[in-house]
Amino acid sequence: METDPIFKKLNEDMKKSVDHVLNEFATLHTGKANPSLVEGVTVDVYGSSMKLRDVAAITTPDARTLQIQAWDKGTVGPIEKALIDAKLGISPVVTGELIRLPVPELSGERREELCKMAQGYAENGRIGIRASRKDGLDALKSLQKDGLPEDDFKRAEKDVQKMTDDMVNQINQAVTAKEADLRKV
Repeated sequence: METDPIFKKLNEDMKKSVDHVLNEFATLHTGKANPSLVEGVTVDVYGSSMKLRDVAAITTPDARTLQIQAWDKGTVGPIEKALIDAKLGISPVVTGELIRLPVPELSGERREELCKMAQGYAENGRIGIRASRKDGLDALKSLQKDGLPEDDFKRAEKDVQKMTDDMVNQINQAVTAKEADLRKV
C-alpha cells in the first residue's frame, strides 16, 4: 500500500517522542541512587566538554549513594565542579580519587516540584506526538491529491489517530507511574 512509508516514518517519529520522555523521566530522582541522575552531566576536561559517563565509572554501592570513580586522577577536580554546577541538590563528597553523592530524602515540596517537572516533560512529548500526527496527515493529504481513493484516505486517517492515541496513552501511563514513584515515601 502506498501509505506504508508514511506510517513507518510516523511510527518512528512518535516513538522518538515517547523515548525522549522516558529518558527525561529517568533524570528525575526519586530519593534512590540511580546513575542516570549524573551520567549526562557535562565535565570540562582535556580541553573539551565530555559527559561524566565518558570520564568516570558511576556505581551505586547502596540505595542512597552514588559513587563516581574518575578514570584519571587529574579529572577529579573538574568532575566535582561539574557536579556542583549541575545543581542536582546533592553535595559531592571527595575522598581521594572517589567522589560520593549521598542522595538525600526528598521533602514533600520537592516531590511535588518533581511531579510538575514530569508533567511538563510528558506534555512536551504529547506535543511532539501531535506534531508528528500533523506531518502524517499532511503527507496523506498530498497523497490524496495525487489520486489516493477517499476510502483509503479515511481509513488511513483513522489509523493515524489510533496510533496517536496509543502513543499519548503510553506517555500518560509513564507519567502516572513516575508520579506514583515520586510521591512514594
